[in-house]
Amino acid sequence: MRRYLTWAMVLCIFATALFAGPVVAQETTPEPTIETPAGEGIGIAYGARRQGEISSANPRAVYVFEGLSGELLRLTLDVTAGDLAPVVLIVDQDGRMVKSAEAGGSLRLDPLRLPASSIYSIIISRFGGPLGTTSGSYQLELDRIGASADSGSALRYGDSVIGEIGSTEPQLYYTFRAGRGDVLTLQMRRLSGDLDPFLQVTDSTGRVLAENDEIIGSGSLDAAIDSLIIDANGVYVIIASRFGGGAGESGGDFLLTLDTAANSALGTSALLAIPLEPDQTVSGALSNERYAQFYRFEGHRDDVISVRMARTSDGNLDSFLAIADASLRELSSNDDTAGSQNAAIENFVLPADGMYYIIATRYERANGATAGGYTLQMENTGSVFSGVETGALRLEYGSSVVGFIEDAAPETLYAFQGQQGDVITLAMSRSDGNLDPFLTLLDSSMNVLASDDDSAGQQNARIDRFTLPSTGIYYVRASRFTNPDGGIPTSGTYLLVLARRFD
Repeated sequence: MRRYLTWAMVLCIFATALFAGPVVAQETTPEPTIETPAGEGIGIAYGARRQGEISSANPRAVYVFEGLSGELLRLTLDVTAGDLAPVVLIVDQDGRMVKSAEAGGSLRLDPLRLPASSIYSIIISRFGGPLGTTSGSYQLELDRIGASADSGSALRYGDSVIGEIGSTEPQLYYTFRAGRGDVLTLQMRRLSGDLDPFLQVTDSTGRVLAENDEIIGSGSLDAAIDSLIIDANGVYVIIASRFGGGAGESGGDFLLTLDTAANSALGTSALLAIPLEPDQTVSGALSNERYAQFYRFEGHRDDVISVRMARTSDGNLDSFLAIADASLRELSSNDDTAGSQNAAIENFVLPADGMYYIIATRYERANGATAGGYTLQMENTGSVFSGVETGALRLEYGSSVVGFIEDAAPETLYAFQGQQGDVITLAMSRSDGNLDPFLTLLDSSMNVLASDDDSAGQQNARIDRFTLPSTGIYYVRASRFTNPDGGIPTSGTYLLVLARRFD
């Protein structure tokens, strides 16, 4: 029954994480609210510094940031010039005051715990506000120093928190935001007591995505969830508990760590390949940190695929494309096309049904030096054999077929697909009867390219080392020699071979 959670508790956590509602204790006197005009404020990120000045002309300044429930911050305001006596207020998006401080000079708030996920405003003014007399310059710095271990806190990748599991709190809940394609690693290690850690991750509906009681083969009772792939953007919940949950008996301190793999995000590997549909145009960017993007599509044998990768104006990307099969064996690649640094694979015929990958990368891949944005498009024009002559049998390189020539069937037509520059050999040999084989090679418009009667000796036909002039469909007509002066037509069984030459 461990898999089924206490839904009320999970939904309560999500109400805080998703809707950013403030956590407010009931009081007889309502909390004061601070008016902050809509749109007022300069954005400040964790780790950033901002300089400003408070004076009679500018008696206050507002900075805004997005914070998560349970985050621990350090706010430092240094007076760099003048006699400024600063006043600092921290308010949430509903105007509720979270923290206030004032000083005769520089001040620090450390630690500052955020009660809920919200957009917060830092309001800097002076003692006395608009009626105050002090003024001066300042430097503001906002740092994130960690996350609270309290249940309901929000974590970010890279966070570690220390908490305690016991009879009072047998389960602790933490939220985190994840993007589609993120690859997560979580670990819950016992620090004290006899705690037998138990970890679960759920989505916003409470559905358990992964759980672990102990790391197999580790020799410990620590719990870990490794390589969990997130399939949708959203807020997720980590449930840190003990074996048996509320009915369990173990307890103690633990260290919980949330991290993401270096290759997180869709497209960074074949495992996380981005689905691609025909005629869909997608965009991306390559850099030294991410020099290849993987896309995937389903194809059928004989589908004709064209892929085009064009760099955008932002960067110097030298595009490189490859098509690979399901085992990542590269089947075709291209660096530059039409004298540009764009890449294109045109009219590639899929050899079998199944999954294929498109690898969008740069020249020299990991060792390359170019970077920038690109657009990518795939085109599937259907089977290469969809427009062949009625009744034509399929032939492919390396194949051999047996046929029979007689008065009722004096010839058989075959079709095969070839690439420009392919060097081929066709051979038609008599197997029995008195057949005098005759071979004809034709293009897609049924124009004769080559023919032969007896080049292979003993009345056998052979077209040797013929170079195909273009990519597309070709026909082979297997027939018999017809004497223009008359005579009895020959008949019999034959063996037809089509080979691509590499020598």
